[in-house]
Amino acid sequence: MDQDAIRRRNIFDLSGQFAVVTGAATGIGEAIATRLASAGAIVCIADIDGALATEAAERIGCGAYPMAVDITDPVEVTRTVAAILERSGAIDILVNNAGLAGKAAPIWEQTDADWQKVMAVNINGPFYLCRAVIPHMRSRGYGRIVNIASVAGKEGNPNMVAYSASKAALIGLTKSIAKEVASEGICINAISPAVIRTKILEQLTPAQVAYMVERIPMKRTGQPEEVAAVVHFLASRDCSFVTGQCYDVSGGRSTY
Repeated sequence: MDQDAIRRRNIFDLSGQFAVVTGAATGIGEAIATRLASAGAIVCIADIDGALATEAAERIGCGAYPMAVDITDPVEVTRTVAAILERSGAIDILVNNAGLAGKAAPIWEQTDADWQKVMAVNINGPFYLCRAVIPHMRSRGYGRIVNIASVAGKEGNPNMVAYSASKAALIGLTKSIAKEVASEGICINAISPAVIRTKILEQLTPAQVAYMVERIPMKRTGQPEEVAAVVHFLASRDCSFVTGQCYDVSGGRSTY
């Protein structure tokens, strides 16, 4: 085996594969897209902000291309998946990363609109995307889906009821559909990060951030690239006997 082949093997080679990463214009999503592209994948930068998606695709290079999509609209999701398939010919990897923290407040101060807005992005969107992409993966007998959940979905964070509930639902969604297609060459897993240093922290109060960091044994926030490294394995062919799992990227906060 030549040195290039050894290098590619060591980083879970994704050459010739096509990936879709939602919320990929910034933060964790961009780090994931960059990591997958560096391993050889052609990545669709799917984001509600088309201009930011274009800028991210230009930064990433390696054939990455932007696609503006509102994942809360099932019709638009179906249309977008069809457009991606028309352009790329296949979707080997789907990473449901787009997420919304929501308003920081106790439940009695949360409105119906506050709840529904977070649920629309954090659980409805991944449901729509999985529903649209899985039939294509089944027809090819191969696929990898990684859903970005949160430790909040396992433990619950105060003043983040919609976020915590939506991420718990995403973990359940992952485990359920993983079992539905486990014998068809499709592996579906979730990742539960603790607090990661991204712009989403700007939606939270300093007290909320301090609450989360204090519970991390490493006593620091994670970096987007640390999440991307775990996604890379779960998105690769090497992830061949791992499905329906939830991997924590939490600096030791969650150990179950």
